[in-house]
Amino acid sequence: MSDRSFRGLFFALALAGLLLDQTSKYLIFAWLDNTPYPVVADMFNLEARHETNDPASRPLVNQGALFGFLRNHGTLANGLFAAVSIAAAVAIVFWATLRSTSRDWSLSASLGLILAGTLGNLYDRIVFGGVRDFLHFYYRSFDWPVFNVADVCLVLGAILLLTQALFSRAPAESQMLEIRQPVEVK
Repeated sequence: MSDRSFRGLFFALALAGLLLDQTSKYLIFAWLDNTPYPVVADMFNLEARHETNDPASRPLVNQGALFGFLRNHGTLANGLFAAVSIAAAVAIVFWATLRSTSRDWSLSASLGLILAGTLGNLYDRIVFGGVRDFLHFYYRSFDWPVFNVADVCLVLGAILLLTQALFSRAPAESQMLEIRQPVEVK
């Protein structure tokens, strides 16, 4: 087993993802008013919705979770998801700093991305009372829920974590394979 640590990768991805998420939200919401900006005609818009037509007003936020889950419950749902985010962030940091985890680059990378997304949306929940979303994909009758960079980090991290769980060989299994190999006697 390698003694190389990927804790730096974990913290770098968490910080870079968080900064990219918050910077993109700040720039988009400062730049756009309630008029969508078409990036790809009839397929993809940047959208920054505000409570009034004044771009300096408070942004409209998603107080729910994935696909707007519980969004109709307003501040109660926002508080619940903020508490879950705090617990998840603590658990992720603990998990990522374990010696066995820090030796696995894909696990460290996936946890770094998940932490970035968790912290990005947690910041929004605490400061703005909900998550600021601005990426909107649609095509004809297909209309994907509006999302943000933190959501992208969460999904990429979850895909990497699932891939790592399904396709990597467990350390105990690889050690067992080494033990079972016949020893050549001369």
